[in-house]
Amino acid sequence: MIDNLAGAALAADSRITAELTPAEDDPLQAHFQNGVAPDEIEQVYHLKRAQPMLSAFTALFHGTQDGVLVRLLVLRELASDTATSSFSRADINNKLAYLIPESLETVLNRLRGHGLLAWDAPSAVYRITPLARNVLSALDTLIALAKPEEDDAEMGFLLSQVAGAQAVGGVTVEQLRHLLGRLVELTEEFRDAIASGSEFRLRTSQAKWHMACDWVEKGSVILRAITQDPAADSATHRAAQAIGRAQSALLNMQGMFSRALNQIERQRVHLGQSGLSTTDVKRWLLAHEDLASLAEDAIDRPVVPLFGTPAEMIDVAETELLLERVTSTGPKGLPSGQDAPLTVNDNPAMQAELNDWINKLADFANLGNFPEFSDSGPKKVALHESLLPASFAVASYRASLLPLLGDAAEASLQGATAELARLPVKFEPTDSMIQLDDPEVAAMSIATLSLNLDLDGPQGGPQDE
Repeated sequence: MIDNLAGAALAADSRITAELTPAEDDPLQAHFQNGVAPDEIEQVYHLKRAQPMLSAFTALFHGTQDGVLVRLLVLRELASDTATSSFSRADINNKLAYLIPESLETVLNRLRGHGLLAWDAPSAVYRITPLARNVLSALDTLIALAKPEEDDAEMGFLLSQVAGAQAVGGVTVEQLRHLLGRLVELTEEFRDAIASGSEFRLRTSQAKWHMACDWVEKGSVILRAITQDPAADSATHRAAQAIGRAQSALLNMQGMFSRALNQIERQRVHLGQSGLSTTDVKRWLLAHEDLASLAEDAIDRPVVPLFGTPAEMIDVAETELLLERVTSTGPKGLPSGQDAPLTVNDNPAMQAELNDWINKLADFANLGNFPEFSDSGPKKVALHESLLPASFAVASYRASLLPLLGDAAEASLQGATAELARLPVKFEPTDSMIQLDDPEVAAMSIATLSLNLDLDGPQGGPQDE
């Protein structure tokens, strides 16, 4: 009985050891931690279901880049022939005569071994399998839509997959998440460009943003159809709504680009009066691939020093000593002084006109000097009656000073214009015009001058509360 118990214990121990040790027939287990089964992970389950498709891609893309190109070339040449659905070996040799027989034989065996080509033994012909056509269709769409020079946003292929799946009613959450991830990446990329403050990076990102917006407009139609589809599950609806929010965030970045570029424009440094800026210089430098070539013929040879020996020095000194110099016979001494020329200064006349206008408005503010003010209160006076008669220049100058009346900022300063602003006179303009019978002024805006009751006295400051 003891022997039986010992045998049972050894058997149980062997089973436990077998469970803890990775199975030799499952090489995938070697990539996972102990105690974690690959089949328990959802993505592994989905990938294993797609093993035939993954094997097809492995057959095409495993190996060197040259080998990949040759395999795709052979498969695309055969699939592009729609005149027949089967190819004999002679047909294949004629169609691909530019390949050496050894390479062609190797490619055909590889495609046949992975289910991309089917061999029909009774008819002795090759046939393109449906799996191969699906793989080529996906590759053709990716190649056609993912050209960097035409679509820097790289959203065309993702949107085409979503649109195609939606058209046949088979859009998946994974496809929508891929599109959402690309939108988030673009938004972060554009924000980094804006934060960098680089004008060239901003303009490049802005051009990329415009292309992304074109795809966003196309994607909005697809997303609207997904959200209105009653057959879509809740996860699909949430993914579509998240894409809509990401698209809104992407579209709202136009203002951020404009503000950043305007800020750079205000800070642009111009080179003198040439009209050029540092941006123009940088753009010109970037247009040259070899900047070192700009220095050719621009730097002269180094300075060659010249040394004088004592013999040359004596010759030069002797020449200078014996040289007869011509003495100057012109007048000597300092020139006589001259009076400074007289200049005409117009400021005193303008200052006198300003003082005269201030005195006139101060008299207007004095209630005792004007019959226009009755016992019932002040009356408004038409502006043209106050400005005229005067010349057009004087009337224009007086009218230009009227907006200063009651200006608190100007009244807090010193000077004649500040005194004008402190006068208790209110200027009330309108948009209408009045025709005048005056030799200098033909028409004038309708406006009035009145006493400002909010101020104390003709010459007082703001009323204390």
